[in-house]
Amino acid sequence: MNAKPPADPTSRPDSPGRSPAASFAELGLPAALLETMTGLGVTEPFPIQAAALPGALAGRDVLGRARTGSGKTLAFGLALLTRIADARAEAKRPRAVVLVPTRELAQQVGEALEPYARTLGVRLATVVGGVSINRQVAALRAGVEVLVATPGRLTDLVSRRDCFLNQVRITVLDEADQMCDLGFFPQVTELLAGIPDDGQRLLFSATLDRDVDRLVREHLHDPLHVSVDPAAGSAATMEHHVLTVHPADKYATATEIAARDGRVLMFLDTKAGVDQFTRHLRASGVRAAALHSGKSQPQRTHTLGRFKDGEITVLVATDVAARGLHVEALDLVVNVDPPADAKDYVHRGGRTARAGESGRVVTLVTPNQRRDVSRMMAEAGVRATVTPVRSGEATLTELTGAKRPPSGGTPQGNAPFRGMGTRPGRGGKETRKAAEARKAAEARAAARVRRGR
Repeated sequence: MNAKPPADPTSRPDSPGRSPAASFAELGLPAALLETMTGLGVTEPFPIQAAALPGALAGRDVLGRARTGSGKTLAFGLALLTRIADARAEAKRPRAVVLVPTRELAQQVGEALEPYARTLGVRLATVVGGVSINRQVAALRAGVEVLVATPGRLTDLVSRRDCFLNQVRITVLDEADQMCDLGFFPQVTELLAGIPDDGQRLLFSATLDRDVDRLVREHLHDPLHVSVDPAAGSAATMEHHVLTVHPADKYATATEIAARDGRVLMFLDTKAGVDQFTRHLRASGVRAAALHSGKSQPQRTHTLGRFKDGEITVLVATDVAARGLHVEALDLVVNVDPPADAKDYVHRGGRTARAGESGRVVTLVTPNQRRDVSRMMAEAGVRATVTPVRSGEATLTELTGAKRPPSGGTPQGNAPFRGMGTRPGRGGKETRKAAEARKAAEARAAARVRRGR
């Protein structure tokens, strides 16, 4: 389909001009690639792949709207690898660039495409911040056809003249909305300005508003529109639950959920809160680890590997794990702290029920949060089941698999977090009553010490 898109490029989905393919074999992919895909069990395309691949393989710009976990990495990746496999890249001059917002997503995209790149003899490298730039420079000097990059690190490499973009033929913007939300819009536009304008552009995003809309209008040419309804893709396989809890019982409840059999991903707002709750879980006998932007990239990679392998069963994270994290058979995501907005909720929840699997998203809500959470879920198009719970109750176990932690019981209320405010990691002013009680306890302890001398 070569018709000119409407004035508003986000106003409607378009089809590739043919019925969606029932198998990858119908799409005209190289035989060697099909053989590798079959060996990996990838035989039937997801809707976004069936819709996007024909146009992408034909060289058209593609504007894709799809929720996280819908299979869009292969929707752009298979076309990209097939189209640039015909020639080798010169030193420092990649032939294709995939821009992603986070280190974790860059790693995931690289890992997903690596076996197919190897089959076609395509050299692929990942460049992100937080790790040594020297190895990345060495890879570019040796020559890579496909470069998966975060905007900040790629900007650094370009400014150092360790990477040139003048021979890039295909550019992919993955999770474009989050790149803009994280403030990367100026860097992305600057990088696109250095890439030849006659190349192919593939943009994928969960939302197509504000700065994403500007990217579409300014950098895509007559794009093919493909869309996968975010709600339709997950409604049948994802359950949403709001568990109303008393503030004094919140972290005891979260601790029992963390002690369940099976893996769970738990989100908190702050790095300090993540670290403190993780320490508490470990002290309770739960195999937990923390993930947030304060960790080095090697630490983050190691932690994710341990979680995927099952060496740890609880990953406690900030929103750094809300995108770019794919774990097979992860059936429970818990918002210990409710997300700030509907978009964050969608992406946190998108870590479960991926690729047609089932999953459950649980949000712990105190009474003063109910109104804001209800509004946020309405904006996200989510209808959640609301259930009041308390730690130790059978209802909590039925919904989440919660049980007492291995070390001998759930703490009384929020004991490990007293004096920290309503959320761990957020300092709270000590009340006069609490200060008096603390001083009295200290005096009693001092008296006991004196008597024992």
